[in-house]
Amino acid sequence: MTLSGSGSGYATPGTRFTSRIAYAAAHVVADPDAENVPGAPPVLDWEATLAFRRHLWSYGFGVAEAMDTAQRGMGLDYPAARDLIRRSAREAAAVGGSIVAGVATDQLGPGPATLDDIHKAYAEQLADVQEAGAGPVLMCSRHLAAAATSAEDYLDIYGRLIADAGRPVILHWLGPAFDPLLGGYWGADDPARAADTVVELVAAHPAKVDGIKLSLLDEAFEVALRRRLPAGVRLYTGDDFNYPALIRGDDHGHSEALLGVLAAIAPPAAAALRALDTGDVTAYEKILEPTVTLARHLFAAPTWFYKTGIVFLAWLAGHQDHFLMAGGVQSGRSPRHLARLLRLADAAGVLPDAELAAHRARAWAVTAGVAQR
Repeated sequence: MTLSGSGSGYATPGTRFTSRIAYAAAHVVADPDAENVPGAPPVLDWEATLAFRRHLWSYGFGVAEAMDTAQRGMGLDYPAARDLIRRSAREAAAVGGSIVAGVATDQLGPGPATLDDIHKAYAEQLADVQEAGAGPVLMCSRHLAAAATSAEDYLDIYGRLIADAGRPVILHWLGPAFDPLLGGYWGADDPARAADTVVELVAAHPAKVDGIKLSLLDEAFEVALRRRLPAGVRLYTGDDFNYPALIRGDDHGHSEALLGVLAAIAPPAAAALRALDTGDVTAYEKILEPTVTLARHLFAAPTWFYKTGIVFLAWLAGHQDHFLMAGGVQSGRSPRHLARLLRLADAAGVLPDAELAAHRARAWAVTAGVAQR
């Protein structure tokens, strides 16, 4: 197995980007000595988890903490998420890093919940995030998707949360490709009708909404929604398929970024955003072009298992010492899928040490029972 080693060519920038806001949604590192099996409470390797966040801050990214990339709803329970937010926020303050964190309702557990219970759960997590010192991201709630019967239910619960927030919030719209239980969010199966509800909500609280993170994997829809937002309200792209064009923007504006893929492609993505800061759109596009092929494979259906690929790449890049995940989610992708991911990562320049990546990939292939030539 021979890799190019092209990932060693990206220097580490030390300041934030000037033309775009870019949050990388970071994964968590499981403790390999713990019982991180399906159904068991997660046990994390805190030093490795926080070291990865320092890596992202060193490249100029903000960190989006305790989002779905960190296995919220897929191995990471709320007690662990709350601890993660508190630890990461302390680390952000120590190094001067930017951080936002997910506010959800997952402490309720599976099963039905009343709208009152859902609001109380959101409010509890909102208080936790604000107390930690992170910016709140009001995440989509499986409980709300199941309990709401109209757009008015969303407007009521979100409206009360926004009013009670001590700082502007980021809204969150995650499509069913990422979580099938979020179908019909904002009270409508038709995204155009759902967008009307979002616009109504934002228009009622323009000073308290920093922006909305959109993950529908539909470039045209995102651009249309972006143009409907009030002045000063940002659209944070969560489109891991079309991010270069959406971040670049057009004559009417651009999207900021809150993306899981940024954590996997941090070195080239940082170089591309630096080029955009200087107005060099050609270099920006040239650097990001090979990362798109990687991202489309990483987030291929079933999309919710992209987390497995994120952790596999972090291991190959040397950010952690093992390829194990909370809840045993490392089994979510096939050897064939991960082998192709390795090649695409090499081509995209995200593997800083080719020899280490090749050694680890060979070792993983043997343990997976894949014959070696």
